[in-house]
Amino acid sequence: MKEIKELGARARAAERILACAGANIKNAALQNIAEALVFYAGDIISANAKDVENGKNSGMSEALLDRLRLDDKRIAAMAEGVRDIAAAADPVGNVIWGETRPNGLKISRISVPIGVIGVIFEARPNVTSDAAALCLKAGNTVILRGGKEAINSNTAIASVMRRAIGKAGLPEDCIQLVTDTSRESATALMKMNEYLDLLIPRGGAGLIRAVVEGSNVPVIETGVGNCHIYIDASADVDMAADIVYNAKTSRPSVCNACESLLVHRDIAARALPAVKARLDAKNVEIRGDEAVGSIIPGVVPATEDDWGTEYLDLVISVKVVNSIDDATEHIAKYGSGHSECIVTESYEAAQKFLSEVDAAAVYVNASTRFTDGGEFGFGAEIGISTQKLHARGPLGLKNLTSEKYIILGSGQVR
Repeated sequence: MKEIKELGARARAAERILACAGANIKNAALQNIAEALVFYAGDIISANAKDVENGKNSGMSEALLDRLRLDDKRIAAMAEGVRDIAAAADPVGNVIWGETRPNGLKISRISVPIGVIGVIFEARPNVTSDAAALCLKAGNTVILRGGKEAINSNTAIASVMRRAIGKAGLPEDCIQLVTDTSRESATALMKMNEYLDLLIPRGGAGLIRAVVEGSNVPVIETGVGNCHIYIDASADVDMAADIVYNAKTSRPSVCNACESLLVHRDIAARALPAVKARLDAKNVEIRGDEAVGSIIPGVVPATEDDWGTEYLDLVISVKVVNSIDDATEHIAKYGSGHSECIVTESYEAAQKFLSEVDAAAVYVNASTRFTDGGEFGFGAEIGISTQKLHARGPLGLKNLTSEKYIILGSGQVR
């Protein structure tokens, strides 16, 4: 598409300026963004109201509407997130390694911007400010392509940000938004390797799979979270119930929410009623196997599809397993590599789970909801990477840089 190519050319031109910008001007631009988000919150909320109304009319679930909805509190949180990014250390220009060779060459490796980053995401308008601010701090220009569900919100937020960075002296094209939400615009971004250096999809399994399979541009996978909690035979039942309740219900529409529960057979008769009592407070639908249904009432029989589903809603799949080995095998088969947890009082079981489960974050006796850049002490993140190359886990500022070798000589030849 011609329009997407034009965005790419403009982003590349702006990138050459941003890459050389110092920390002071980048931080000034970020502070301007934070102030502008709060100042223009009324305009953003009005635009968001149109998206929410459209979502209701199209039958969007309440959980997805929650992801979409903005108010003064959420916009203030977006602004605070931008301020946190401004306050963070500049990830660009850091000497990672250095050495003087026997021939006198002084070689160092430094952190540099990646270049032009594309972000394709779905119905969470706060991603617009999070992604743009992170990319800007790391010296990258960004092309944002959100879903149709949040187009009015995203347009308002992007407009506010562009004006704000322009006032700081940076090109407004450091941040660009694709306003065409058709499938063709996403495909065009995936094929634009002459301008894009990296593409990051953030959303559901379908979106991420489409980008990974269809992109010519290097991709970092983020977001899909079929997260499990395994209640071991030695678990503290009250602790387990509290952890499951928090991980499932505190915000069911996010990728670090628990979607699947595995319970050791030896503790199932005590643990399942305790868990159900907590989940009933939020009317969570339980989809379980035959063993689960024989212990607690009101269980919807689970299908094979349920074990691999990221519900993003007040629904959870539950299975009784015979051993920790059965649990880890189930996770290996159905997990998405995001966040997995064991609740146990056994040191040996905890160590076995930690060593055998392959995921970006593996927990012992804590909610999976902690998988977050801020909670890990990294600050804001653009998503949770579930791949193994370049970056894994919360994708923060350092992960949005590359490296360059600097070699200083005094006439050496080989």
